[in-house]
Order: sequence, then structure tokens, then C-alpha cells
Amino acid sequence: MAIIKSLRGKTPVFGQDCWLAENAVIIGDTTLGDNCSIWYGAVLRGDVHYIKIGNNVNIQDNAVIHATYRKSPTTIGNNVSIAHGAVVHGCTIHDNVLIGINSVILDDAIIHSDSIIAAGAVVTKGTIIESGAVYAGSPARKIKDVSPQLLEGEINRIANNYHMYSGWYKEEEKEK
Repeated sequence: MAIIKSLRGKTPVFGQDCWLAENAVIIGDTTLGDNCSIWYGAVLRGDVHYIKIGNNVNIQDNAVIHATYRKSPTTIGNNVSIAHGAVVHGCTIHDNVLIGINSVILDDAIIHSDSIIAAGAVVTKGTIIESGAVYAGSPARKIKDVSPQLLEGEINRIANNYHMYSGWYKEEEKEK
């Protein structure tokens, strides 16, 4: 069972059909939509401001979701994949977004829909990522547009696959 902690009168809220790894940590003012998966070692720490997460979101191994005290909450839309080791801090991520492995999204950044943040990218404070674009580097810069093939073959494929993967774990748990 995941570590789920109430703090300062706030308790995490979960939508339907979510899967939480045994060592995932979800704290305080954190809300997840339906069909979400929180993977091994991920930390969602809604202690200093709220974290709101939409439907069909996967937060992969060792990712950290946090916010800035009384200033910058974290909001994540629908159909979003937060890859292994990413840090998402006090920002807004819209729908259909892929946040790459070990990338960092800092306070007050806005990641518009249908976008990809490449592995290892650093989206600095207050950066606005345009819809339908791929950003890479440190600091992150636009490198190309998201083609229909990238939207289907990466953003949607990964989100759908993680929903499928979490189903494998749910099945194993039912059999025990």
C-alpha cells in the first residue's frame, strides 16, 4: 500500500481506478482524477500548496511533484505522462503532454496541450511552452512542432500504455 498521509487537515483524494505503487508517497492537498497511476518511488507532496491532477495521468518511478508555499500550486491536466525522475514544481501542465525522463519544470511555467518536454530538459521559472511543440535543452527551447505521428505515437501511446501497465499490477493484486 502506498504511503498516504494527511497533513494540516488535508487528505489526498483519489478518483476511480487509480493504481499506486507500494512505495509511492502522496501527501496532503493532493487530488488525482480517474485512471491515474503513481509508480515506484514517486512523491506527490501537497504540503505547502495544492496539487491537482486530471484523468489518465501516469507519474513514473522517482518523479517528484511539489509546489511553492502560498505562491505556486501544481496543476496537471488529462492524459499526461510524467517520466522517470522528472521534477514538476509549482507549474501548470495542460492536456496531452509528455514530460521526459529527468526533466525539470519550474515554478509558474505553463506547458500548453499537445506538447513534449524532452528528456533532461529544464523549463525555467515562468516559461510558457506553446501548444503542439517539442522543447529540449537547458534552458528548454523549441526544437520542432509535434506532428500527428508524435502526438499519437508518443504522447497518446505512452499515456495509454501506462494505463495498460497499471492494469497488470491490479490483476496481480486481485489474484492474491
